[in-house]
Amino acid sequence: MRNVQVVEDDFKWEGRFQKERDRLQDAFGSEWIAGHHIGSTAVPRLAAKPILDILIVVRDIERVDALVEKIEALGYQSWGEYGIPGRRYFNKGGDRRTHHLHVFAQGHPDIKRHLAFRDFLIHHPTEAEQYGELKKELAKRFPTDIGAYMDGKDGLIKELEKKALEWWGLMDNKSHYFSNR
Repeated sequence: MRNVQVVEDDFKWEGRFQKERDRLQDAFGSEWIAGHHIGSTAVPRLAAKPILDILIVVRDIERVDALVEKIEALGYQSWGEYGIPGRRYFNKGGDRRTHHLHVFAQGHPDIKRHLAFRDFLIHHPTEAEQYGELKKELAKRFPTDIGAYMDGKDGLIKELEKKALEWWGLMDNKSHYFSNR
């Protein structure tokens, strides 16, 4: 049973992401298209579980299976699709998880969903604060029940995702999001 810990923003998260992204880019080699910091640790001033979420965009998801040993050599554990068709999921840190790695082939719809959610929260601090407060409250209420914590966030996440995708659709020139950043 994992403890649910939500902490205030840590300015070091972005630097840790950049360092890990560089290590992962080497492991993915020519399959690599882009690496993105997603999730709550990617949103300034947002309370978060201290776990970095990284989204990797690759040319061909099937070819990632041949790279599992290289990724595991960086400390990750492979979980296959782990409930999302067309994804490869890895985590790092065992019971004291430090990283979640979501790998999708270019064009997968979850890429847009993750990036829109992140950017919406960056550009809408009131909604980000509401989300952060809910996470802190749920972590206090369910300190040893990750399932109840996740269920408690589900309604607000769905509402924010809907707003984020509508907002994303109104943005001009999104092509820079699919480059290596």
